[in-house]
Amino acid sequence: MPSDMLKTFIKPMHPEGIKFVAIFGLVTLLLFWLWDPLGWIGVGLTIWCYYFFRDPKRAVPQGDGLMISPADGVVSLIERAVPPPELGMASDPLLRVSVFMSVFNCHVNRAPIAGKLVEMAYRPGKFLNASLDKASEDNERNSLCLELADGRRIAVVQIAGLVARRIVPFVSEGQSLKTGERFGLIRFGSRVDVYLPEGVSPLVAVGQTCIAGETVIAELGRELPQRLAKLV
Repeated sequence: MPSDMLKTFIKPMHPEGIKFVAIFGLVTLLLFWLWDPLGWIGVGLTIWCYYFFRDPKRAVPQGDGLMISPADGVVSLIERAVPPPELGMASDPLLRVSVFMSVFNCHVNRAPIAGKLVEMAYRPGKFLNASLDKASEDNERNSLCLELADGRRIAVVQIAGLVARRIVPFVSEGQSLKTGERFGLIRFGSRVDVYLPEGVSPLVAVGQTCIAGETVIAELGRELPQRLAKLV
């Protein structure tokens, strides 16, 4: 049906993007006034801006212990690392899954698992390429600590990238989040890190493409081996 096809290509836009699309639209009108070919370039950029701020609904997997990807993008790193010190978590390294978002990915971030937001800390920093390992230490970031129903805590960290210049949270400390609930957005290219609880192995592999709110990245309560993959 035509309406179903339209829904496939046209996704709702998050309100955060309205002002940016309006700015792109006004610049496009100016470009058309200057020279038609420039105007059509502006049209393409305006469409891209709308697409960047898209906020589609997601089919969130249901089940105890399931952890889902907080971001659309590619798993760029899986390694042990210490959570951001500003969260006040244990200083022992935990397995960290990093999902890198390009400027073509959806940038609305979602809670990987249900829990209470007990700590949220913003730290200014640099704007290195978010796919680099040192971006976790040096870049601007917003760190969240979620306390799970069993008392364990996980860290979720939004990291600004080379193009990103603003991390926008939608939540506040003390708030309870559901699995897959929207908690923030990073403007124009970035990365999200998830620090898994001790003893939990990732069910994704480096190079795998993830969908926020849908891709299961780990499962609590089950002894599962770390998943491997290869590009073919």
